[in-house]
Amino acid sequence: SQGPGFLVGLLGERLVNSEKAEVDVQSLGAKLSLVGLFFGCSLNAPCKQFNGSLCEFYSRFKKTSEHKDKLEIVFISSDQDQKHWQDFLQEMPWPALPFKDRHKKMKLWNKYKVTSIPSLVFVDAATGKVVCRNGLLVVRDDPKGLEFPWGPKPFAEVVAGPLLRNNRQTTDSSSLEGHYVGVYFSAHWCPPCRSLTRVLVESYRTVKESGKKFEIVFVSADRSEESFKQYFSEMPWLAVPYPDEARRSRLNRLYGIQGIPTLILLDAEGHMITRQGRVEVLNDPECRLFPWHPRPVLELSESNAVQLHEGPCLVLFVDAEEEGELEPAKELIQPIAEKLMAKYKAKEEETPLLFFVAGEDDMTDSLRDYTNLPEAAPLLTILDMSARAKYVRDVEEITPAVVEQFVGDFLAEKLKPEPI
Repeated sequence: SQGPGFLVGLLGERLVNSEKAEVDVQSLGAKLSLVGLFFGCSLNAPCKQFNGSLCEFYSRFKKTSEHKDKLEIVFISSDQDQKHWQDFLQEMPWPALPFKDRHKKMKLWNKYKVTSIPSLVFVDAATGKVVCRNGLLVVRDDPKGLEFPWGPKPFAEVVAGPLLRNNRQTTDSSSLEGHYVGVYFSAHWCPPCRSLTRVLVESYRTVKESGKKFEIVFVSADRSEESFKQYFSEMPWLAVPYPDEARRSRLNRLYGIQGIPTLILLDAEGHMITRQGRVEVLNDPECRLFPWHPRPVLELSESNAVQLHEGPCLVLFVDAEEEGELEPAKELIQPIAEKLMAKYKAKEEETPLLFFVAGEDDMTDSLRDYTNLPEAAPLLTILDMSARAKYVRDVEEITPAVVEQFVGDFLAEKLKPEPI
C-alpha cells in the first residue's frame, strides 16, 4: 500500500523515543515526506561519532528549515544488549524501532541492502523508495539541509564542469553528451581496483575501436593528490579533478557508492544501464555484450559470484558439467525472470531477486557446502546471504509453474527460511 498507511507496513505501528514514550507511526506518516533510516549500533565508534553530527544536523534542520515537519529520522539498531541500546537512544532526539522488533530490523536491513554501519538511507515516506542512499555524505556536504530532499539529479548536472585527461588537458563535461559513459569509482591503495583498472584499459580500447561512442570518468577515492596523479597516469580516459572534492562527493552520493571498485554504466541519455560494470568487464573481456544491459538469468561463475551477497538470489542447481548443458535450465527460468524485471522496471525499482543457474564445478560445490544444501540435482533454491537464510524446493521435476509459485511465495513472504 502507499500513502500515510505505508509507513506502518514498513516500520510497524509504534516506535519508541528516548523518554520511553510510544510514537504512533500512522499519525507520523500523515505529514512526513521523507524518512531517514539510521542503521547503527551503540558499540561502534564511528556510529557514536556520526550520531553527534546527525544530532547537530537534525536540530538545525528542525529549527531553520521550511521543510522541518516533512523529515523524521528513525534509528534501527543492531545492538544485542538492551541497556546499551537504551543508553544510546538517550542521546537521540528522534524515535527508534523497538528493541524487541528483531524481525522488522532484519527486514529493513535487507530491503535497503545495508552493508556497513553507520548508514543513513533517506526513503520516500509514502512509498519506501530510496531517495538517497548515502545520507552520511548529505550530513557532511549539506549541513544546513538546503538541498532537501536530496533526491537524484541528472548525471549531466552532477558531473558538470571541467574534466581532466592525463596529458593535463581539460575538456568540458558536455563533451560526454551522446556517449555511453562508465563512471569509475576507484583508488590506487585498493588492490582490487588496480587489477580492475588493468583489464578496463583493454576493454576501453576494444569498445572505442569497435566504433562505439564510449567514455569513462574516473572518480578518485585516493588519499592524496599525489597518488591520484600517479594512478591516473595509467588511465587513457577522463577524471574529475582531485581538488574538486564537492563534485566527487556528489557523484558518490548520486550512485550510493558503498565500496570500491565500482563501475556504473550509463546510456547516452545518462540513465543507468548497470551498477555491475566490474563483474561485466571481468566476465566479458572481449566486450561482446557491451554496454552490458542486465541479463535476466546468469550462469554462476567465479566473477559474478560476488552478486550472491547483494540480496536474495534464486539459484537453480542442475546436473551439468559441459558448456551448453545449462541452456535448458536457463530457458526454463528466463521468462519468469524477464517478467519480474519488467514489472519492477515499470515501477522504477530494483528487481528484488536475481536469477542464476549453476552446473557442477568446484565453486558450486563450495557454495553448496557453505550454505549446507542437499546433494540433489536439479535443486531449486533462494539464497539470501546477508540474512543468512535459504529457501529450498527439492522436487522431482522442476517446471515453470513450480518456479513461478516458489518466487511468488518468496516475494509474498510465505516461505519459511532455514538458516545458512
